[in-house]
Amino acid sequence: MWYTSVKLKEAGFHCSTSLTAVELYATFTLGFTACRDCGTMEVSCPCDQECVEVMKNALCVCASSQNDSSEKDSSLKNSSFHLDLWFCFTVQNWVLDFGRPIVMIALPLEWFPLNKPSAGDYFHMAYNVITPFLLLKLIERSPRALSRSAVYLCIITFVMGASIHLVGDSINHRLILSGYQLHLSVRENPIIKNLQPATLIDSFELLYYYDENLGHTMWYVPFFLIFFLFFTGCFTHAHEEKRMPRSAWLLLGPSAVYYWYLVTEGQIFILFFVTLVVMVATVMQQKRKGFAPDSNGLFLLYSFGITLALVAVWVAWLWDDPVLRRKYPGIIYVPEPWAFYTLHLRDRL
Repeated sequence: MWYTSVKLKEAGFHCSTSLTAVELYATFTLGFTACRDCGTMEVSCPCDQECVEVMKNALCVCASSQNDSSEKDSSLKNSSFHLDLWFCFTVQNWVLDFGRPIVMIALPLEWFPLNKPSAGDYFHMAYNVITPFLLLKLIERSPRALSRSAVYLCIITFVMGASIHLVGDSINHRLILSGYQLHLSVRENPIIKNLQPATLIDSFELLYYYDENLGHTMWYVPFFLIFFLFFTGCFTHAHEEKRMPRSAWLLLGPSAVYYWYLVTEGQIFILFFVTLVVMVATVMQQKRKGFAPDSNGLFLLYSFGITLALVAVWVAWLWDDPVLRRKYPGIIYVPEPWAFYTLHLRDRL
């Protein structure tokens, strides 16, 4: 290696010499060329075989250096905070998901008759297209190679679940304009319990099942699974541990508040809590190996941590509400914000 370095320095080479420059020097100075397909050296002037060997080594060293440099640049690029994606996630979540029922209620009924899709439905359609695209872009930037089959299956299931929810939620929110009360069960609702024939009530319960149970499960399970898969690649060496930039801290609050809405309105506390616990366990396991979360991993971890605190405050505030307690029986009591709205706020606004 020392002898090769001396020969290269005598030939005027430095470590930063590009592969193309080495090849040109070999072609025009030493009289041999390298096939770009197989790498075979063709010597036209065999008088200096020693220089040929030196140049072979130089080609290998430069190629290896370029590959290492490319991998390092790719790693640095992937480990940087993805401000564009997280900002898009935050904006579209607030506008297209949280703002969807608000737009539907706020806009005049004459603009969107009850037998036509509402403005909120178009928001939901846009959400069903934009969110899978953002999830795919997020996976593309993962420093860790993930199973394409698993990612594709998650995206397909997500789109199917969100589409099922689109239909059920559309009818459900249109019923609100006809007096449907979200804080009551389907059979207890005044506009439902007196329907004739009585089998129509079963149909509305089936609609509720598709909306709140099957749709939410197929929507949110792959959603959080993709986030977790991305999170498993968001680790760096402990001595290179990165802190979140200021832009990440600015997005942290809106992101956490939205996930609070997602967990409570979607009734997915168990799924969310399990995801958070597994993320924390992953951090502890990686720390034993000398790794720590990068800025993207910290952003997800802090967002979910604040979300858990917000859910705890929400549950504690409504702990003694008798009406909501009746609708959400059992050990896990997490009232929906829109149920709270129809019970306590709609008549006041």
